[in-house]
Amino acid sequence: MQRKHNRQLVPFAKQLRKEMTREERHLWYDFLRDYPIRFSRQKVLGRYIADFYCAKAQLVIELDGSQHYEDSDIQKDEERTAFLKAYGLKVIRIANCDVNRNFQSVCTYIDEMVRQSLSQL
Repeated sequence: MQRKHNRQLVPFAKQLRKEMTREERHLWYDFLRDYPIRFSRQKVLGRYIADFYCAKAQLVIELDGSQHYEDSDIQKDEERTAFLKAYGLKVIRIANCDVNRNFQSVCTYIDEMVRQSLSQL
């Protein structure tokens, strides 16, 4: 199994932090940044960069734009999820349209997933 941290991806992760999507910015600045349990954004995990990562809850949040629903990307996402699960991480996927249309419900869902993950540790 590959190491959990890949130094070669760090510069790209830093670039992604500077160029977050509108939905990533909204979720980060309006919820996750001040969440009582620490989240990281654009976290390098092996050969992938997770949109958001909570080490304490062992939780990864991936925001999915429309490209994630094409056949080739569905397969890539399944491989990514399997890789992260091999490290004992729980992966939740949230559609960008949900962040835009149902922001409060998304925040409630994330809070529930964090609490559930923490209760199982």
